[in-house]
Amino acid sequence: MSEKKVTSISVGEIATNCWIYQMGDGCAIIDPGSDAPKIISAVKRLGLAPRYILLTHGHFDHIAALPDLFQEYCAGKGDGRPQIAIGSGDAQYLGGSSYERHREAFKIAAGNASYIDKYWKDMPEADILLNEGDTLGDFTVLNLPGHTPGSLAFWDKEAAVLFTGDTLFHCGWGRTDLPGGNEGELKKSLIRIFKMDGGTAVFPGHGSSTTVADEAKRY
Repeated sequence: MSEKKVTSISVGEIATNCWIYQMGDGCAIIDPGSDAPKIISAVKRLGLAPRYILLTHGHFDHIAALPDLFQEYCAGKGDGRPQIAIGSGDAQYLGGSSYERHREAFKIAAGNASYIDKYWKDMPEADILLNEGDTLGDFTVLNLPGHTPGSLAFWDKEAAVLFTGDTLFHCGWGRTDLPGGNEGELKKSLIRIFKMDGGTAVFPGHGSSTTVADEAKRY
């Protein structure tokens, strides 16, 4: 990973990892979960131009800063603006009808939707709906359902880097009791990751980074 740079920003009340991944003189912003000014400031400090805004899945704690990033980088900016991409199975978390979907998830997760109502801004539509094997810049998309139907990982094979969202953490993995979660599918997705090269660096949606080998031995 000598020519690649990974910057981590902890955002929001539950410390979501927003990652900035350098690609030449550009970057991908992965999982902008909150604190848009903090993310924008980090991108400016790094001197990078966003090429993609990538979402490993659609839960609100991973996308809450998206409306403000859209206004900063996308609105009225023409063809050169960064592309917003999410898994096709999680498309309902973006766009004009997404509010009720997020409220539904928070009613289960927290017993009410007050968090959503406090922070809600209308979500933009996705530019790209991703599926297994799609490529974006340096990344190949892996479809890893279980935490949500459209959960993804972004894999830079050459650099041995994997962004796993809430599918795999250091010493754990994502919950499956929210709408669309499926424990059986998550187990299959974890097994798939654990068969990858053990030296692959894993950058999860929460917590510290790890490697495939370190997590496979805990499973």
